[in-house]
Amino acid sequence: MNQLIILPPAAKYLKKIKDSTLKLKFQHTIDQIIENPFHGEKKTGDLSGVYGVDFHYNKTSYELAYRIIIKDNTYVIVILAGTRENFYEQLKRYM
Repeated sequence: MNQLIILPPAAKYLKKIKDSTLKLKFQHTIDQIIENPFHGEKKTGDLSGVYGVDFHYNKTSYELAYRIIIKDNTYVIVILAGTRENFYEQLKRYM
């Protein structure tokens, strides 16, 4: 069974979401990642080792960035969640 870890920046963003449909979309995306950690697109360059999943809701693009660590179990670590605008700059600053 894959383990899920949500880091504080992602948890803070997800907690602030008021729109229940948007929350469900994020939850569905996270469920897909837990089921198949390699579901997302593998990033290159500065973000090597990071996977990203994007989806659209209400004419806005949203992103979810995560890492996969395989030891005794498979750990999916959600690093950051948010709108696509300035997302990768924020991710690079955090990392």
